[in-house]
Amino acid sequence: MRVTFLGTGTSTGVPIIGCGCKVCLSTDPRNQRLRQSIWIQHRGASILIDTSSDFRQQALRYKIRKIDAILYTHHHADHIFGLDDTRVFAYRQRAQIPVYGTEETLEGIRKTFWYVFADIPEGGGRPKIDPKAITGPFDLLGLRVVPLQGDHGSMPVTGYRMDGFAYLTDCKRVPPETLQALSGLDVLVINALRYSPEHPTHMTVGEALAVTEAARPRRTFLIHMGHELDYAELAKALPPGVEPAYDGMVLDIESTKESVK
Repeated sequence: MRVTFLGTGTSTGVPIIGCGCKVCLSTDPRNQRLRQSIWIQHRGASILIDTSSDFRQQALRYKIRKIDAILYTHHHADHIFGLDDTRVFAYRQRAQIPVYGTEETLEGIRKTFWYVFADIPEGGGRPKIDPKAITGPFDLLGLRVVPLQGDHGSMPVTGYRMDGFAYLTDCKRVPPETLQALSGLDVLVINALRYSPEHPTHMTVGEALAVTEAARPRRTFLIHMGHELDYAELAKALPPGVEPAYDGMVLDIESTKESVK
């Protein structure tokens, strides 16, 4: 299974519009973070987790040619607003794209993208999706997908485990049952907004490290990072086995090798 980090930034992206801090002005490409999403390739299948606000740019940058399924973590704007740009994939594939999420997440998508489900003229086209409510573990294109519940502060959020890989974004807390489900991981991907101050709906670096210490994966990658975190400085400060992800990083989960596309 190959995982490409399409974006590793928080809801504003980095650089933030109008900000003159050192990270926003940095020339290090690893400090330039599109909104959070990943692309999974497995035995010819192409799966997205979330369609970020920057999805069109991400699809062009990383040459995504097809979408076989989308897994949604929750229905906040930075994680779903790219859904409209999936319409070209459905048109070329001549099929609806299955989209998975909790019933709450799917309802949020229905409200936001009302025109997808309304009986109105096509006009310039619209996404063709097949919503599928998650009720437990399921098989998807050769992968066993185990949904993981997280706490986003004001709402639940869904993480995903596939074999030795797990993905948790936008968590403030990880419930005990989810922590138990993270045992035996090869790779954990988890959100870490900043060092301080604490945030009501997102983990700090310290909180993400505490989850990592409890779950004990072989490797951990931090995502959903704000402009308070400089890549090079953070990478030096993290303990062995933990590192920040960056846009374009590619992981081969079998061997956990990474490269830039």
